[in-house]
Amino acid sequence: MIRKIIHIDEEKCNGCGACANACHEGAIGMIDGKAKLLREDYCDGLGDCLPACPTGAITFEEREAAAYDEEAARKNQTEKSAQLFNWPVQIKLAPVSAPYFDGANLLIAADCTAYAYASFHGKFIRNHVVLIGCPKLDAVDYSEKLTEIIRQNEIRSVSVVRMEVPCCGGMEHAVKTALQNSGKVIPWNVTVVSIDGKILER
Repeated sequence: MIRKIIHIDEEKCNGCGACANACHEGAIGMIDGKAKLLREDYCDGLGDCLPACPTGAITFEEREAAAYDEEAARKNQTEKSAQLFNWPVQIKLAPVSAPYFDGANLLIAADCTAYAYASFHGKFIRNHVVLIGCPKLDAVDYSEKLTEIIRQNEIRSVSVVRMEVPCCGGMEHAVKTALQNSGKVIPWNVTVVSIDGKILER
């Protein structure tokens, strides 16, 4: 059907993510530092995202598009807390500098935690830029890259989620080292998840 729907000019997009936050239906997401219309059928054509865009990258157009699916969009809205805000999420693949890092609450998690703790998305990911890794499998010192991410961007806070197993101590150590080496004073916290999916007191 022909209907009014948003158009995102990637050349103008600065990757700030304001439009993705403003879109109540979850039709917009951030992919490789650029806003993308992920689902035509989630876009209601009302344009809540337009005034949120600081660069004027979003406009309306009339074109052939899937019909707005209000029921699916409403369901997606209730699950929106489980959506990633940034991509890629692997520490090794993530850029050192990206617009979505500025003013971000950074979540650095061991990749097993999302499987061990059932409510991981709702409790930890919401309103966070996410980086994940496994210090044992990657066999790399994350502290150097994390130092540059923290140093080059205006990170608001850092949350670490790790497993209780000894090898996951490498993740916590890398973040602590990165914070020290960055020369910045940023609030940070650590949550430890047990292998049976419980949050442990420290």
